[in-house]
Amino acid sequence: MPSKTSRVRRKPARSRAARKPRKPVDAAVVPEGFYRDLVWNLRNGVVAITRDGRVAVMNEIAYRVLGLKPRQSDIGRPFSEVLKEVPDVYRIVAGAFDISHLPNRAELRLRRTNKVIGYTLSHVRDSRGRVAGATLFFKDLTRVEQLEERERLRDRLAALGEMAAAIAHEVKNPLAGIEVMAGILKRQLLESQDAQTILADIIKEAKMANAIVLEVLEFVRPIRLQVENIAVSDVVRDAISAAETHATKGTVQVRVSLPEDLPPIQGDPHQLRQIFTNLVTNAFEAMTGGGEVEIIAAALAGEEPAPGVDNAGPMVQIAVTDNGPGVPPEVMDRIFSPFFTTKPQGSGLGLAIVRKIVDAHDGRIDVGTRPGGGTLFRVTLPVKTQHELFG
Repeated sequence: MPSKTSRVRRKPARSRAARKPRKPVDAAVVPEGFYRDLVWNLRNGVVAITRDGRVAVMNEIAYRVLGLKPRQSDIGRPFSEVLKEVPDVYRIVAGAFDISHLPNRAELRLRRTNKVIGYTLSHVRDSRGRVAGATLFFKDLTRVEQLEERERLRDRLAALGEMAAAIAHEVKNPLAGIEVMAGILKRQLLESQDAQTILADIIKEAKMANAIVLEVLEFVRPIRLQVENIAVSDVVRDAISAAETHATKGTVQVRVSLPEDLPPIQGDPHQLRQIFTNLVTNAFEAMTGGGEVEIIAAALAGEEPAPGVDNAGPMVQIAVTDNGPGVPPEVMDRIFSPFFTTKPQGSGLGLAIVRKIVDAHDGRIDVGTRPGGGTLFRVTLPVKTQHELFG
């Protein structure tokens, strides 16, 4: 008999998983090519390589975001050859087998396309747990970054706006006093022609300074949209009429192409009218010797929505072109900057306000050169906005 202190050794109990072998997966259940089609149609970019450094998978989104041309022959080629034109991505993939803690939810700006991607790099392991390859998943975050930058810009403008508004109010009152006192002196010194000329100049300069102050106040003031369903054609035609009262049209011909089936958009009619009044006025002023202004509107299909963005549906694009002298290439990037102007008497706030209104409508505005010479402005606005409709 064994002593009380002795212990009976028992064989370790086998787990259910060990006692019961796994049932093999029937490959016939999944059609051939299903996984290939699955990866190819993902909305994220996928690049997978084998342990010996050859491309196993690369879907359409990956080619598009990386700015590469899709080629079926890339499968099986060394990834160093396939990704040689995107060295920043090549370096990430090349380090997949050299580091133990792979990056998760990292971001990178591609130098080739200037796009921002968010990516995750993971190992592919076989049934024995050995590393058989690596996979890079990534998504284009460029639009998300643009939206975040727009919000940061709005915050900075709000802080700057409070300061500018306070300064503008303080300057506006003395300007009004100067104008009033100069007017009184002008009425009292009717006999002196020199005094009349000087005082007229003082009043003129005071009015100009006051107009700039008012534009500054308008630029820094937060935009509060009164959104309603409006017809783009009505906005454009009202803007043309308003522009003709702000600038001399002369012999400039205005051609308008507004399709009847253009969908109505949600927006603030007063603010949108201000956009096109400014653009048409600028076109009139640029063509002092006559010319042609053309306004063309068209409906566009929706864009691929960014995360957290709901209004990436149908769009309406309005192009305003003229055959004037055009915008010099060296100032093209600065044309929407506040206080930048090429006009002798301009304040530099007109196009800055235009861009602010477009941003408030979740749209975008681009400037370029018209084929054959001249200036081209494209305003793209969503048909449906995230703002609440006004009463």
